[in-house]
Amino acid sequence: MSLSENQDSNNTNSITDIAYQQQRIDLAAAFQTAAKLNLHEAVANHFSLMVNETGTEFLINPNQRHFSLIKASDILLLDANDPTTMDRPDAPDPTAWGLHGSVHRHIPHARCIMHVHSPYATALACLEDNSLPPLDQNCAMFYQRYAIDTNYGGLALEAEGERCSRLLSDPKIKVLIMSNHGLLVLGDSVADTFNRLYYFERAAMTYIHALQTGKKLRILSHEIAEKTAQELEQYSGQATRHFSDLKTILDREGSDYKD
Repeated sequence: MSLSENQDSNNTNSITDIAYQQQRIDLAAAFQTAAKLNLHEAVANHFSLMVNETGTEFLINPNQRHFSLIKASDILLLDANDPTTMDRPDAPDPTAWGLHGSVHRHIPHARCIMHVHSPYATALACLEDNSLPPLDQNCAMFYQRYAIDTNYGGLALEAEGERCSRLLSDPKIKVLIMSNHGLLVLGDSVADTFNRLYYFERAAMTYIHALQTGKKLRILSHEIAEKTAQELEQYSGQATRHFSDLKTILDREGSDYKD
């Protein structure tokens, strides 16, 4: 079904709208939880989720809405191949369109994308050496599974987004450390991506804290780091369980994310 057909069906409360409702609810839960965990940048930063097989149609947060206030009904449905997107009365943030539109347009395996300026990941992105050494299990989770963009060129408008998307063609790469900027995380679902975002921030925190001691770091060997990364990839169910419990916490707090 095309974007225009889906928009028409929304007006009649069809089954298509209901099918997208769960995706909207999951994204809204991710936004509100990111705010709770201080992974957000107030009304900036963006999460998106593809809703068609080719990945060109996607859901994304509305322009300039604080993460803690985003509800399922607020989330926009966009088409990465629609050149009139920024002419819409509810047009997304230009950097959201530039970065997420470009990645969804060119990288079909990027089903969910989360871009943040979270404190520790951004601190890592501001070091001369942006690499994350395998210091512990959390750090090893990302061993040889991230790329580093060292060519920051200003706000992530369309040209910058197109450039960044070219660094994500390898399906093994799940994280882009954006030097002098922040972090981009890819995943198969909202749960998968949020779990990866959460653990990358924790890994970056461990590394930054270890650096602050000024003492020599104990870094895992290539063999153990790769073994650990593979074991974590095969540790099924954790991301889904983690995200389900995060939604339960929101429910118990009376959050309106499902609205």
